Amino acid sequence: MIRRGIVVRSGETNPYRNIAREACLLEKVPPETCVLYLWQNERTVVIGRNQNAWAECRVEELERDGGFLARRLSGGGAVFHDSGNLNFTFLMPRADYDLERQTEVILLAVRELGIDAARTGRNDIETGGRKFSGNAYYRAGNNAYHHGTLLVNTDMSAAGRYLSASAGKIQSKGVESVRSRIVNLTECKPGLTIPAIIESLSAAFDKTYRFNAEKSETPPEALFEGGQERFNELGARFSSPEWKYGKNPVFQFKAERRFPWGGVELRFDVKENRVTAAHIFSDAMDGDFIIDAAERLKGSDFNREALTEKLKAAYPEGSELGKYARDIVAMVFEET
Repeated sequence: MIRRGIVVRSGETNPYRNIAREACLLEKVPPETCVLYLWQNERTVVIGRNQNAWAECRVEELERDGGFLARRLSGGGAVFHDSGNLNFTFLMPRADYDLERQTEVILLAVRELGIDAARTGRNDIETGGRKFSGNAYYRAGNNAYHHGTLLVNTDMSAAGRYLSASAGKIQSKGVESVRSRIVNLTECKPGLTIPAIIESLSAAFDKTYRFNAEKSETPPEALFEGGQERFNELGARFSSPEWKYGKNPVFQFKAERRFPWGGVELRFDVKENRVTAAHIFSDAMDGDFIIDAAERLKGSDFNREALTEKLKAAYPEGSELGKYARDIVAMVFEET
């Protein structure tokens, strides 16, 4: 039975550190306690544990703009985070996990602000038929968590830009996101702020669980013995390329385009973010270039810089073949 509540906030917006705090809290949450963890990330696409990053996100564009790709422990689809989005996580012993009760906190908080809301399906919370909160769940050992997003004043154009990967170019066995009609809560209540949402959530947390939750200003990882050391380990894990990209299933990439120098069709097999097979089909006059370029791309990391370097070594910038090589790389990362 839940007898104690703690509301904790992250004081920073780095997604890898925030996800590490969440995982640390999951391991360290005390018995008979529910922790409500509130956090925000700067420009970030967070994908589910079993998703293919390249099929869900314009990774190249996101990272070029200074954003982050992050992978969480839970399943589900890809979501966009920025300063107009508030993330919540309920963490507790598995025996006390109660999805209906946890969801009631969110519904009550939003309704108290004058916005009608309802849970739909298994993962979404909507108002007026549009989603403002997507939810996911995770269990490990004796503990569990339920987390989700609250769209308050998110940059929808950025969300659409970074989450608009071309499904036609990538064939993957990874779990695909289901796109829904989404809405910012400020459209329903102009002037609504993140602090107002936090205050309403805290009040709804107390009312739903019938306690006065402790409000902790201490960094979450410092709340429990051994928390700081474990937090550092988890931060390194979640920020590593192996975690962000390496869990991707094998996938096939394909693209077609016609240039003044010839038509090109690319086909790559990619595993663990590395090109394992590359095929280029073209009616270009320089047939040797096409064969050689495909062979050079095999074994490259699947990112613009690595593919460019592979070809630049053989085809210098300024040369005719160098231009062809740049066109081929552009096919991979433009409009994906």
